[in-house]
Amino acid sequence: MTDTTPTTALKTLKVLRKDTLEAAPGQTAFARRISGVSKENSEVEGLWFGKVYTGPGEVSDPHHHGEAETGGYVFKGRAFIRFGERYENILTFEEGDFVYVPPFVPHIEGNLSHTEELIWMTTRTPDNIIVNLRNQDVADIDIPFVD
Repeated sequence: MTDTTPTTALKTLKVLRKDTLEAAPGQTAFARRISGVSKENSEVEGLWFGKVYTGPGEVSDPHHHGEAETGGYVFKGRAFIRFGERYENILTFEEGDFVYVPPFVPHIEGNLSHTEELIWMTTRTPDNIIVNLRNQDVADIDIPFVD
């Protein structure tokens, strides 16, 4: 067997305890981000991994993630994402569903429940880039709330 250990120094494995996690530097109204693994709390480069909380019935402001590719997983609850012209397209998600959000795609995230919290597990490369968008023309569409 060939040794494939790098010749440069290895980074340190680190456990980030749930009671020590802090709010992520990038925030959007009604999409509260907590950094799990980030450049602020570890030696990571080119990755952000955390939780995003949305309260019952809450809907985020329009935003995008710049050059970052985003992967999301619905850990708890039911969600929707609006996108496209005037944010008229809508996709819905439930616990266990994954979503890919490409770079620079403006979107709005929301909680489909008026009684339960929504929790996303989210990862981004290269970092937790948040570009909040103001003065957007958002269509008035029916949201398929579940309760």
